[in-house]
Amino acid sequence: MNYILFDGPVRNQLLPFTYTRPVADIRIGILTIREKWEYYLQTTTTTITEDYLSDKYPMVELEENVMLNASYLPNKELVELVRALKKDQAIFKGEDVIAFYATDTQENIDFDTYKAIEFEADITKVEHTWDIFSKNGEAIQQDFDLLTEGRTSQPIPHSNSIIAPENIFIEEGAKLEFTTLNASSGPIYIGKNAEVMEGSLVRGPLALCDNATLKLGAKIYGPTTVGPHSKVGGEVNNSVLFGYSNKGHDGFLGNSVLGEWCNLGADTNNSNLKNNYVEVKLWDYQTERFAKTGLQFCGLMMGDHSKCGINTMFNTGTVIGVNANVFGSGFPRNFVPSYSWGGASGFTTYLTSKAFEVAKVVMARRGIEFSEQDEKILTKIFEDTKKYRKD
Repeated sequence: MNYILFDGPVRNQLLPFTYTRPVADIRIGILTIREKWEYYLQTTTTTITEDYLSDKYPMVELEENVMLNASYLPNKELVELVRALKKDQAIFKGEDVIAFYATDTQENIDFDTYKAIEFEADITKVEHTWDIFSKNGEAIQQDFDLLTEGRTSQPIPHSNSIIAPENIFIEEGAKLEFTTLNASSGPIYIGKNAEVMEGSLVRGPLALCDNATLKLGAKIYGPTTVGPHSKVGGEVNNSVLFGYSNKGHDGFLGNSVLGEWCNLGADTNNSNLKNNYVEVKLWDYQTERFAKTGLQFCGLMMGDHSKCGINTMFNTGTVIGVNANVFGSGFPRNFVPSYSWGGASGFTTYLTSKAFEVAKVVMARRGIEFSEQDEKILTKIFEDTKKYRKD
């Protein structure tokens, strides 16, 4: 069977992260949503997404296909139903379609002609940016169970102080000495060739993905995910870094999400709680207004390729777009559009020529080419976000 993941109606609610990727490629827990589906299904998937992303994330349609709503995280019960789907059948959760069977000859899908199968078990859905950190604990647990089932962890070196070792899994090539790992409140997963440097203090749940690093003396409160090739120091609480992003120095990051290729300068701090303890509002790209989150704790949402200088301060509930560069004293406003250059004293447009120069250098350091596809995607984002920039 051929499986195709589609963005669904939540795509705009997950901006700025879905400017640069399909919903399926959001990381929550240890794995991306696509990686979860592919692990369960034991096959590759393709994607229906925005036209400008489709060269990098193409769709492959065969004679028989199962379409999967990428905002839902798979579990064993759902995957069993998906594998059993037949022609003219669809799986629903209330009014939401989770999966449906389609052939390459169908021009239109009319669910009134389908047999509806109701999925009644609990399931995790990602429909807002803040779900990525607020639902990260359950996602880490699900991925931990999935990846470690029937496997044995590498031994934990004796120099480490360990609480609840049965909830800790170490992959091959990982390095950790003279750390404190407390997995009594949630699992700790340390990926292949990851490193936890001396003096680090970790309270799970934690997903330290392949080739990621916790730097000397880091203090990590779960549920936190440090994506592949990311580096983290200082204090981090309930945050997700997708991959290839750095918070390498002292400073606080809490209840936050960073995309890929982000960098926080030394002693960057974000607020995750308002002084008056009221509900946090975040910029909503759909309504182009600030919207209620229902959360008391909510920090920083930073899109791909964005960066900030040393000693940067971010207000509670700050949204930063793609390829923004923030620096200077004081608090910048809590919505910084894509391709903004500046800080509390004002912003100018960060031109694509300059932004792409930086991206090429940053990606080359990790052995990855800044491709023509990447340039086309980021140019499209520059054009689409002009309306948010004032100059």
